[in-house]
Formats: sequence, structure tokens, C-alpha cells
Amino acid sequence: MASRSLLRASSAVRHARRYRQPVSIRFSSTPSKDVPKDASTAGQTPARQQSWLTQKVKSNPVFYTIFLGLARALGYGSPQQLANRRALHLYNHLCAKRADEEADFWKNECALPPTFQSWFTITNFHVWLLTVRLRSLPAPHGKQHIQGLIDHFFQDVEERVRYVLQPGLLPPRSPSPQFYTQPSSLPPPDTFPSPAAYAKAQKRGRAAERVIVRQMKILKEQWVGLGMSMDLGLLRGDAELAAAVWRNFLGARGAAGVGLPIESGIKADETRPAFRRSVNLVGGAVDRVDKLNIDAEEMKDDQSGVHDFPPHESDRYISYPEIMSALVTYVRREAQRLEKVADSSIFGPRTVGREGEGIKALRWGPIRQ
Repeated sequence: MASRSLLRASSAVRHARRYRQPVSIRFSSTPSKDVPKDASTAGQTPARQQSWLTQKVKSNPVFYTIFLGLARALGYGSPQQLANRRALHLYNHLCAKRADEEADFWKNECALPPTFQSWFTITNFHVWLLTVRLRSLPAPHGKQHIQGLIDHFFQDVEERVRYVLQPGLLPPRSPSPQFYTQPSSLPPPDTFPSPAAYAKAQKRGRAAERVIVRQMKILKEQWVGLGMSMDLGLLRGDAELAAAVWRNFLGARGAAGVGLPIESGIKADETRPAFRRSVNLVGGAVDRVDKLNIDAEEMKDDQSGVHDFPPHESDRYISYPEIMSALVTYVRREAQRLEKVADSSIFGPRTVGREGEGIKALRWGPIRQ
């Protein structure tokens, strides 16, 4: 299921709609401060005082009918709009912050670098794990919630990509993660010698639109690849699931061999250098695979931070089976736990201001128990 946000071409119009979020209709405002309290109302929530606009709309039956008809035509209050609004809260509270919540495990045990790419992989993993539960919702709620979750995920990802490649242009709408360092914006214009120098620095610090589009295509391929490999692991067994974990979260380290320390008295083989990393031949800038020198490409440092451990750290591979087992157990345990969560906790309240209720029952448990 491809995300609609990836099928639309990037343009300036999308920047103007970056804060667009589904909202529902309500005819109330903030609670009044003048509501009297007595013994009969003690402990109860004060009634909300209707705003002037709400009173005006309700006082005119014709205007009220026209307003509701227009709202229905725009999709406000529709099942799809409610699913989109709920999916936004599920994404923000369950998926977007998960890399920060288990940062020690991902950075130290899995040796994932503190980069946006690592954050995307971890968030993509939990979006998939939540999607597994959403598939069991009755039709059409399952499809609507999954589509809304994926849309919000890729809208957030695109905004973060733009903020990384075009710092200072637009901040991401969801909470800024601590997992990776946000790029710094340009200094104020008055710190430059001339307006032309500021404009030049601003242009130099922002990537071209084609770079962002290409990066989004690569991230879409990674989203599809991780989802398919994890789905296959759920069906075929823990061995297949552990292989997917090794490829996606452990960087496929050691795929070309494990370099060991050279024993004293044994001369090193200078003609066979140790492999640094595995090369992804799908996506990116690899156009002609038949003309690619794999050995030379594997020895290049792509600045991603994901590469084979050097020989003096080869003992880190010993913990890999245990890490794969921990993540496979985590997937099975969370999938079974979410299966027991009632659908009402996923749907959540249908009123504005209470969308966060029911999230507690869905929160992920620790990876290691």
C-alpha cells in the first residue's frame, strides 16, 4: 500500500499545507472562569461556555443547516477524518518518540549511529508493528487507520528531510527527537557583511528539490523493504525474522566476512583488505550494477556510520545472536500484546481534546524485560 504523500509531487503549495491536520467540528471554546462552584457541582468538570460565534450559528436555523452541510461536504466528522485524526495521535505518541525511549539499546548495543537514517529505520519499524494490529480492525476502519498512519509518517519524514537538507526553512511539526542532532539554522542576516552574502549562504545551505525527491524515493523503498521482510518473518518463523533484524537494524555487518586481529608473528595479507560495509544495490546512485566495482565500493566510507567492526572490535559480533533474539522476542511479545488490546482503545474518543486517551494501553513495552 503506497502512501499518497509519496505519490504527490513536491511543490511550494505543500509547504503552505505543512501544518494541515484533520479537525472535527465543535461549538465550544475554553472553559469559563466565572462558572460558580457549590456543593452539588464539586468535583465535576465545569461546563464549557459557548463562544460568540457558536451562539450566533446556533441561533439561526438556516445558517446552522448550511454550516453543517458545508462541513459534511468538506469531510469534517467523516469516518476517514476521524481515522486520520486518531492516526496522528497514534503516530506522535507511539512511533515518533520510540527511538528516544530506547536510545541506549539502539546506539550502544545495535551500534546504530545517531543520524536521521537510524531514526527513520526505528520509527519505520514501529509503524509496521502498529500496522500489524490495525489490519485486524473491522472494515473499513483498518484500511482508514493504516492509510492515515502512513500518511502522517511520510509527511513527518518529508518535513524532517527538508529540515535536514534545508536547515532553517521549516521546522518539523512533530516533537524534535533527541536521537539525532538537528542542523543549525543560518545566523541572522545582520551578521553577514551584505544582503547578497546572506542570500548566497542561504542558497548554498539548501539542497535542490531533486535531491529531496530522490531521498524520499529511497526512503519509500526502505519502507516497503522493511515491511515485506518483517511480514515474511512473521509467517516463516523466527529464523527469517532474525535475518530481517540483522539486515535492517544491525547493518548486515559481517556479511562479507569478519576481520580478526592478526596474531603476533603472522604477516598481514596486504592484498586482501578488510571489508568496511555492505553495498545496497537498490536505489540511490547505482545505475549500472554490472559496471560497479563491488570490492572498491565496499571499502569506501559513505559517512553513514554503519560498517563492519574493525578487527580489534571483532568480539562485538559475539553479542549479535543475543541481540537478534531480543528483537525477535520483542516483535512477538508486542504483536501478541496488541492483539489483546480492545478496538475501542485504538479508536479512542471522538471528541476534540481527548484524542490522547487510550494511548496508555497501546504503549510499547521495553525491548529487554
